[in-house]
Amino acid sequence: MPRARIVAALALCAIGASCPALAAEKPIRFWNLTSATVTELRLAPAGSQNFGADQCKNDKDGSVDHDERLPITGVTPGRYDVKVGYKGGKTCRVANISIDSGKVFSIEDKDLTDCTLPFR
Repeated sequence: MPRARIVAALALCAIGASCPALAAEKPIRFWNLTSATVTELRLAPAGSQNFGADQCKNDKDGSVDHDERLPITGVTPGRYDVKVGYKGGKTCRVANISIDSGKVFSIEDKDLTDCTLPFR
């Protein structure tokens, strides 16, 4: 019986040791708190114009509705400028967003700057 308890204790320790590793693997996510559906979301290191791939492609319908979360891929933690595009062609920017590993970052209407409307 003592041997079984030792094996059980070791198994629990192994599970406990792997839990922090699992938490670290949680994806970075964007939470759309703007009043409209986002159809394009690109990130660039803060202060640069080096915008990466459209993160909306990570969503099954290619867009992020209000109050929806989107997994972000290929991005390391840091500070980023964000280009946000909406249905109808409106685009806006958000400067200097902090993105942390395994965390959610959000954008609200009040965060949007440099908005442009498409030519008609």
